[in-house]
Order: sequence, then C-alpha cells, then structure tokens
Amino acid sequence: MTTNYSTSSNTTFLNKVQSMINLRLLRSSMAYVFLIVFAFTTIFPFLWMISTTLKSRGAIFSLPPTLIPDLLFQEGMWDAYVEVWTQHNFLRYTLNSFFVAGAAAVGQLVTASMAGFAFARMKFRGSGFFFALLLSTTIIPVEVVIIPEFLLMARLNWLDTYLPLIVPSFLAASFGTFMLREFFATVPEALVEAAVLDGATTFQIYKDIFLPISIPAMTTLFLIAFINNWNELLRPVLYISTPELRTVTIGITTFQNEFGAQWNLLLAAAVISVLPLIIIYIFAQRYVVEGIATTGLK
Repeated sequence: MTTNYSTSSNTTFLNKVQSMINLRLLRSSMAYVFLIVFAFTTIFPFLWMISTTLKSRGAIFSLPPTLIPDLLFQEGMWDAYVEVWTQHNFLRYTLNSFFVAGAAAVGQLVTASMAGFAFARMKFRGSGFFFALLLSTTIIPVEVVIIPEFLLMARLNWLDTYLPLIVPSFLAASFGTFMLREFFATVPEALVEAAVLDGATTFQIYKDIFLPISIPAMTTLFLIAFINNWNELLRPVLYISTPELRTVTIGITTFQNEFGAQWNLLLAAAVISVLPLIIIYIFAQRYVVEGIATTGLK
C-alpha cells in the first residue's frame, strides 16, 4: 500500500514537472517567434533598400514588385554605387560628414563630462535648479530656436562654414550631461576622499579618476552624438551653400526634385551613408551595452 502511494506521488510530481517544462518551452517559443517577426519587420525596409539599388531603372517599378533584384550577379550590378561614389562627389560629402559629426561629438563629450561632473560631485547653490533648467531644454524643438540661431550665425559671419554645425552641439549637451551625471553619481565616495587626502585638486579628480572609469558611458554618448550630427539635415541646408562643403544628408537630397527621384541612386546613397554608422556601432557595441547597463546603478 505504501509502495503504491509512493509511486502515485512520484508520478504526480513528474507530471507537474513535465507540465512546467512544457509551459516554459511554450513561452520561450512564443517569445522567439515574436522576436523573429519583430526583427524581420524591422530589417525588411533595409533589405528592400539594398535590393532596389541592385535593380535596373525599369525593374524598380515592376508589378508585382520583387525582392530579388534583376541585376543580381549580373553585369552592372554595382553601377548605382559606382555612379554615386564617382560622379556625384559622395566621397567628399562622406568625409565632410565625418569631420562635422566627429568634431561635434568630441566637443559634446568635453562639455557634457565637465558639466556632468560638476552637477554630480560639486556642491554649489542652485545646482538643482540649474540642472532642471538644463534638462528642460530637451523639450524645445530645434525648429523653435532656428530663426534666432540663424540670425546669430549671420551676425558672427559663420554662414557657409562648419561652425554653425559644430558649435551648437558643444553647447547643447543636455542629454549627455544628464547621462554622465547619473554615471558619475555611482562612483564610490571613498575614491574621491582618498584622492582629496592625497592632495588632488578638483580638476585632477575629474581627469584622473572620473574620466578613465567613464569610458563605456563616454563611448555611448559619443556614438549617440555622432549619429545625431551625422543625420542632421536642417542646419546643413540652412547654413551650407558651397557644394564642396555639403554633408551626406544634403547629398542624398540632390537625387530627388519636384518631378521625381532617381530611386536607385537615392537608395544607393542612403546605403553608403548608413554603412559608417553600422561599422562604428559594431566596434563600439560592447562599450555601449556596458555604458547603458551601468549608468544610474550603484
């Protein structure tokens, strides 16, 4: 009798375990299916963009539309990229964008790190008010202040130069300041106290302690600032008039007008403009994940 009861209990327990395992497998399968569908939905526009660049002009508007390009592994497969790169000065535009986005991102690192350190570790009257005032600027669209900004740049004789594209990024680092302030607030106070006992100045504490340990957060901020400035269109359109100074965003707009667009060239230029961002992120993703994961955590 005892043996039968024990066997029944074991069977019931095994059934419960099997049910839990089946339920967990079902949940995992549903999650993977959802993620696969979401990933495909996200990447499909990029696949279509690349496919269009490998199509002849007549095949772009063929009905029904096809994802497989007609020039795949055929002669003239890369003609759109070659034409964009060689005949439309896109190499110069890409180098211009690298300079503008890189300089603006580096400048934002300098101002945001110093401001973030000040708000996180330096006690002064009104720090909370000024920090809240700085954060409030993030809700103001660029379009609201672009007219007075344009008049200021014209008064400074900065029109048709890169200064209006770089300097505002130096001085508009509200998100970067918030991000680095939260990161710097997680640094143990014992490190700061030990540095003070060793006779370190405030700037030495910032330079020798906070900057070296904030490389993941700084890398994340650099990548975000670089992408934002790389994709900037409004300011380049307003301030740049010399063709040799154009950035990739202006270069892309040259392939469309009020009568239509050269879609294969337009999308080839878009692919070229996206590739540097993808390459940079691939090499920096470890620091980006680490920086986002550790920001704001004690």
